[in-house]
Amino acid sequence: MNTVLYLVIGFVAGAAIALALYILVRKSILKGKRDEILEKAEIEGEKIKNEKILQAKEKFLSLKAEHDKTINERNNQVREAESRVKQKENTWNQKLADLERKMKENEQIKSSLKGQQESLKFKEEEAEKLRDQAIRQIETIAGMSAQEAKTQLLESMKAEARTQAQAYMNDCMDEARLNAAKEAKRIVINTIQRTATETAIENAVTTFPIDNDEIKGRIIGREGRNIRALEAATGVEIVVDDTPDAILLSAFDPVRREVARLSLHQLVIDGRIHPARIEEVVAKVSKQLEDEILETGKRTTIGLGIHGLPMELVRLIGRMKYRSSYGQNLLQHSREVANICAIMASELGLNPKIAKRAGLLHDIGKVSDEDPDLPHALLGAKLAEQYKEKPEICNAIGAHHEEMEMTSLYAPIVLVGDAISGARPGARREVIESYIKRLKGMEDLAAAYPGVTKSYAIQAGRELRVIVGAAEVSDSEAEVLSGEIAKRIQDEMTYPGQVKITVIRETRSVAYAK
Repeated sequence: MNTVLYLVIGFVAGAAIALALYILVRKSILKGKRDEILEKAEIEGEKIKNEKILQAKEKFLSLKAEHDKTINERNNQVREAESRVKQKENTWNQKLADLERKMKENEQIKSSLKGQQESLKFKEEEAEKLRDQAIRQIETIAGMSAQEAKTQLLESMKAEARTQAQAYMNDCMDEARLNAAKEAKRIVINTIQRTATETAIENAVTTFPIDNDEIKGRIIGREGRNIRALEAATGVEIVVDDTPDAILLSAFDPVRREVARLSLHQLVIDGRIHPARIEEVVAKVSKQLEDEILETGKRTTIGLGIHGLPMELVRLIGRMKYRSSYGQNLLQHSREVANICAIMASELGLNPKIAKRAGLLHDIGKVSDEDPDLPHALLGAKLAEQYKEKPEICNAIGAHHEEMEMTSLYAPIVLVGDAISGARPGARREVIESYIKRLKGMEDLAAAYPGVTKSYAIQAGRELRVIVGAAEVSDSEAEVLSGEIAKRIQDEMTYPGQVKITVIRETRSVAYAK
């Protein structure tokens, strides 16, 4: 029992000693590791510290460089500003010096002018004294005063003017007596023939009949808004005055007048007249009229036996129905020319179809809106060439007023056909006497200017060419002369369309070799 007890006690004591030894060894090992960790931590901390110090130094150097750069830039800007200020200061100083110099020069000029004015005034006084002295000498020699001489001259001129006026009146009366019977016959014949034509002479006004003044008020609308909408949509001036049961439609374009007339007719029948309805009706009527124009062109070409025309040329032929030339309907005139040309071509052994085609198309330039500066004959030739018509047809169209050289046999036929259709009695409003008188008046008006040697009215009076002497009129004076002649023609003469005035100045040197 004691042995077991001793063994237990020994075992416990051994275990206690072993535990104590383990604890001591453990503490020794932990202490070594703690020292090693602390040493590592110190090394790592020193390393981080050195890195942070380096980063701080780099940041400081970077900020310092940026700061130095900013300072340098500001210094450069300050230096540039100072340079600009100095430059402006120098400029202003120079301008101030120039201004002072000019002021001194002006003072000198003023003093010089003052002296010249005093000298001129003295000379004027002397000239006035000499003039008075000369007048007194003339009065002494003539035996009468200046007023008496002026009165006597006026009386003499009045007597001469009365004599010339009486002689001119007598000549006019004699001429009137001789021509009275002839002129009366001409007027009666022209009146009868004009009244007998199928197409009335067109003008720039169409009359639209209405039933009563109530419809007239509805057409006008509240504060005139309906009539303004009509004028804006159609491009026609609508005249509402005291004329009973009628409204006047005024425009130079017959197609626009026809659109306005048809639109008013539909609006009055419908009864709804307001701006929106007006625009709708005008658009619808314009479309219908375009279709009718095309249909008129087709009927004309089919009636004449002309086929294969481009649709645009057919449309231009249809538009001729709404155009006139000196009162003669253009479509009727073109049909006449086509038939005349076909008959003449047949008699001459040429192709009547080509002649008829050229005769129908010879005035298409009058209904085209392209290039209004060209004469209608040249514009018609251009259009025909554009739509692939034959060269002889294009030449016949362009040469029917001799504005292009005739290169085909059909050109003189169209020229003669156009003259026959326009010259028949009653066809056109303007007779040949007044036409020649107008051309002669234009030429005489230009010839009255100094320096003008010759003047010619060409292109049926649409152009006046004035030839001036090179030694008497300069280039700048020629330009002024053309403007003055144009203004006088515009103010003093009546003519259709527009007149182009061309002033020609040239120098010619001629020598002979013998």
